[in-house]
Amino acid sequence: MRAIILNGALDGDDGLAPIAQALDAALAVRGWAVERIALRDKRIVYCKGCFDCWVKTPGVCPTRDDASSVTRAIARSDLVVLLSPVTFGGYSSEIKKVLDRAIGLVSPMFTRIGGEVHHRARYARYPALLAVGVTTDANAEEERIFSTLVARNALNLHAPAYAAGFVSRDDAPGRIREIVAQLVSRLAKPCKGVA
Repeated sequence: MRAIILNGALDGDDGLAPIAQALDAALAVRGWAVERIALRDKRIVYCKGCFDCWVKTPGVCPTRDDASSVTRAIARSDLVVLLSPVTFGGYSSEIKKVLDRAIGLVSPMFTRIGGEVHHRARYARYPALLAVGVTTDANAEEERIFSTLVARNALNLHAPAYAAGFVSRDDAPGRIREIVAQLVSRLAKPCKGVA
């Protein structure tokens, strides 16, 4: 089983390192081979919205930067972990860029899922999704928005299972390990219909 941790920390933010290490350890204990990618160290430009990855070069973004290798790593994984500071209930800009650029992983054609219209799967297999939101101050509304966003992304990306949770930057190392272990163990939530 292959897992990829996409670390969405922005420049100058080293506060996610202990959480990334806890994720790595929790996954390794369960037999996952883990690859970590610090997105801020990659050259990834914003999506141009040209949709060439859908109509001209199916599944492949024509922009030449590091996003293509990250998207390939996502497609080859059994689990994608999004590690991100929570910003107004959303992902960091580094995670958002990668997700936008990975749109070629789904088909431009539509299907109904849970009574809603979504893009069809392009491939036969997709990875599960785990999102770990990193906060400073617990905010119930922000956590609700983030959890809903993760559920919607899991549905749109045809993830067979997903989980989302939160870690505070102020949590002690033991508490971080405990929260991360609980999140990893919750990866059994099916993605069917509206979350």
